Amino acid sequence: MTKPNAKPSILIVDDERGSREVLARFLRPEYDVTTAEDGEIGVNLLSRNTYDLVLTDIRMPGIGGFDVLKKTLSLPDPPPCILFTAYGSIDTAVEAMKLGAFDFVTKPVDIDQLEIRIKRALETRSIKTENAELKRKLDESRRVVPHILGDSPAIRQVMDTVQQIAPTRSSVLIQGESGTGKELVARALHELSGRKGDFVAIHCAAIPETLFESELFGHEKGAFTGAVEQHKGFFEKADGGTIFLDEIGEVPLPVQVKLLRVLETRSFERVGGTQNISVDVRIVSATNRDLEQMVASGAFREDLYYRLNVVKILIPPLRERTSDIPILVRGFLAQIAAENGKENMTISEPAMAALCAARWPGNIRELRNCVENMVVLCRTGEIGLENVPVNIRESSSPGITRNILAAPSCDLEKNERILIERALNECGGNRSRAAEKLGISRRTLHRKLKLYNIE
Repeated sequence: MTKPNAKPSILIVDDERGSREVLARFLRPEYDVTTAEDGEIGVNLLSRNTYDLVLTDIRMPGIGGFDVLKKTLSLPDPPPCILFTAYGSIDTAVEAMKLGAFDFVTKPVDIDQLEIRIKRALETRSIKTENAELKRKLDESRRVVPHILGDSPAIRQVMDTVQQIAPTRSSVLIQGESGTGKELVARALHELSGRKGDFVAIHCAAIPETLFESELFGHEKGAFTGAVEQHKGFFEKADGGTIFLDEIGEVPLPVQVKLLRVLETRSFERVGGTQNISVDVRIVSATNRDLEQMVASGAFREDLYYRLNVVKILIPPLRERTSDIPILVRGFLAQIAAENGKENMTISEPAMAALCAARWPGNIRELRNCVENMVVLCRTGEIGLENVPVNIRESSSPGITRNILAAPSCDLEKNERILIERALNECGGNRSRAAEKLGISRRTLHRKLKLYNIE
């Protein structure tokens, strides 16, 4: 594959000298072109070198275009192959496409049509290469820490912490905005811990205050009106495993006292009971609230806070790990497409770029919902820009969103810098015209010039 910033490489195999040289002369300003005057030379060049695209005539004496195609397809990373054919041999070209050729053009070659096919072929190769790299990162991410996807420095730090503390018994407090994947981190901690018991997740905000103690610690028959039989609470169900207290800031103060005792003694009594029940439970809690501020205001016990906060894990919001968006999208796409009987769905480069440019205030949860929406409503095998919800497309600067489709990666900060520099160059350094071209105000452009230190 072409190195970054290098011209894409093309091999032209054609025994007609005039046709070969005209094509080479036309393509050389934009591509790194190598020519071969017959099929044998073409096959030898393919054996020794790598190319991004092969253009070959079908009818040549000796080794013909089919042999060049077969050699191309046998390579470890086969480049796309476009065939030249006479008008009367279209059936032959169609047969070659069934074997794996990317496309064909009839002779005499229409240069404009050929250029369109070349760009399409190179774009397809680029997408396949990107997909393979994303799949590698996705698989590596899943091997390292289950449930957590990403390759950014911020999320790798989270993974390293999870791996380090998972085998311990220490209580863990996970903090992060809503939708950042706190429960997934808790599940990863449990699965890497080696604990034999269950992972029991409790969403504290969903439990009525009057039932909190009974739900956590259970109750005896007759403990209160309606307690017609003995009930085991979540802590007993999690014995030998991990209990995850999501939105820990919602636990009422009276229950916080009993929860503190469980942390200190690993034991409790059911509501209405006298028997002391011992459990081996690892407590992982999570919140999107500022517990320190709650402690200061008296809404949360200070001693409980420090018991829960033995190890703290901070989950970064999606806006701080935009380079992970393609990995997350591919992972969600594969899972959701399979669940809906739409295996092997893909996503176009413009659609992916639009997702990478969005703000995502709802973080990963919002991104996953968006992918599910696109999968369900897409009528073809590829999600295009038209399938991206309008509110997502419009959630970032309109000018940046329009122009980012031409940018080479899904790193928003990197793309913004590239696009601003490109606009300034095209406008001869005129900032007002560059701002108009980008679809942003001159004030916004001035702020971004300072942000990215662009002269």
